[in-house]
Amino acid sequence: MNEFSDIQASRRAVLKAGAVSAGAAVVPSLGLAQAAARPAGAPVLASVSFSVNGKMQRLDVDTRTTLLDVLREQLHLTGTKKGCDHGQCGACTILLDGRRINACLTLAVMHEGAKITTIEGLGTPDRLHPMQAAFIKHDGYQCGYCTPGQICSAVAVLDEIKRGVPSHASASLVEQPLLSPDEIRERMSGNICRCGAYSNIVEAVTEAGGRP
Repeated sequence: MNEFSDIQASRRAVLKAGAVSAGAAVVPSLGLAQAAARPAGAPVLASVSFSVNGKMQRLDVDTRTTLLDVLREQLHLTGTKKGCDHGQCGACTILLDGRRINACLTLAVMHEGAKITTIEGLGTPDRLHPMQAAFIKHDGYQCGYCTPGQICSAVAVLDEIKRGVPSHASASLVEQPLLSPDEIRERMSGNICRCGAYSNIVEAVTEAGGRP
């Protein structure tokens, strides 16, 4: 009887020792997995100041953060849309120092002192920008997701034509490029409308540009 008890005690001791050893092996493995899941380093913050829709903004931002994410997530200007996030659809188009850019392709910290205009800064519901009014009149949108980028881009197109900036299609022209349907399509080709409202967009830009 005593011999049997000794055997049972020895068996329990072996099992207990095995469990402790297994636990000791698992803990380092978990620790390594958690360490691998953590980012390599803490975010590097930098201060940046720029004007957004006529108001100065001073922000501390992660140096890796795009201008699009700062506008949407820190300034809550969600009119600027995140579409492809690779500069291919134009949904995030804004005006920076009077020129259109894809906000998803540039870092916020690169634009110290810049003047930024988003769709929220072009007009208000009570006082629409002429381009906004033209888009409404000609139904230049369907789902509306691409519309803020389309409108910002179209405003820049008219300014480019006014300044005589040639497009790829009219690069050989000596005279100021014409505001023709083909010219508008070429200049707006970086903005994708998945609903296919392109003909209405051309009509809206044509009217806002002052051509019959």
